[in-house]
Amino acid sequence: MNRSRTRIAKSAVVGAGSFVLFGVVTGLIPNPLYVRMVPRTALDYLFLALTAGFLGLYTFQRTPASQREDGAATASAVLGFLAFGCPICNALLLALFSSSALMTYLDPLRPLLGAVSVAFFGGLLYVRSQRTCEVCVDQPSGSPSE
Repeated sequence: MNRSRTRIAKSAVVGAGSFVLFGVVTGLIPNPLYVRMVPRTALDYLFLALTAGFLGLYTFQRTPASQREDGAATASAVLGFLAFGCPICNALLLALFSSSALMTYLDPLRPLLGAVSVAFFGGLLYVRSQRTCEVCVDQPSGSPSE
């Protein structure tokens, strides 16, 4: 019972922490350190909340035996970050492309990137939940589960 409370607390901290961190870094949470140069939209907040929530759920389901899916989770988080982040405020993207190219080509694709990120995270969590349920069914009834 104590292990499950620890897992719940850890996943809640990861979800809330990533929401605050990503929100401050992208300017979706207004702060004096960073000024967002592109208007905030409802989709930005939706993708921020979904990405943070999925990171929390992923942390809850994560076990040492399932670490090979960490790359898929990282890719989903990066796509989510690109979906709600300010395209012309991202220093890496700005170094690779011009601001006009980012606004012309990347900005219209941000909702699609967010949808792909949500689909990847949703699929990953679905596959993990199916695997977890199969493990639960295979365990003897007297064994404590994690």
